[in-house]
Amino acid sequence: MRNPVDLAHLFADIMNSHNAERFAELVSEDYVNHNPGVRPGLAGVVEFMGHWFETLSNTHVVVEDAFAVGDRVVGRYTYTARHTGPFIGVPASGAEITMRSIDIWRVEGDRFVEHWDELNLQEVLHQMGANPTGANPTGANPTQGAPR
Repeated sequence: MRNPVDLAHLFADIMNSHNAERFAELVSEDYVNHNPGVRPGLAGVVEFMGHWFETLSNTHVVVEDAFAVGDRVVGRYTYTARHTGPFIGVPASGAEITMRSIDIWRVEGDRFVEHWDELNLQEVLHQMGANPTGANPTGANPTQGAPR
């Protein structure tokens, strides 16, 4: 059995590999994601992260903090990428983006089985040029399609 904190680091390693299929190493088949932009289960994670890697090229994730308490693992991450394809309804801008997240996972065995996150998505949309005034001209749901 892996140390739960190692799972938070494995998440970043998978993100940095740009290979969505690798989430099978980390996420249970019946994964519950409380992010409304990602379909449930491992299949939903693979689908969304595949979209992420196609549209946010050169993604790099740094683990800022990671710790475990009981059956929960918390990770605080900084992501950098270039917006090269349409992401959550926002056309490619070519912009370099920086996103921060705090993720909480429930762990069973050596797999993530449930997930919650908080993201600076409004700021990311602004970096993409989609939301400079606070209005949402794309019609995209700011919480739809957020990663995990």
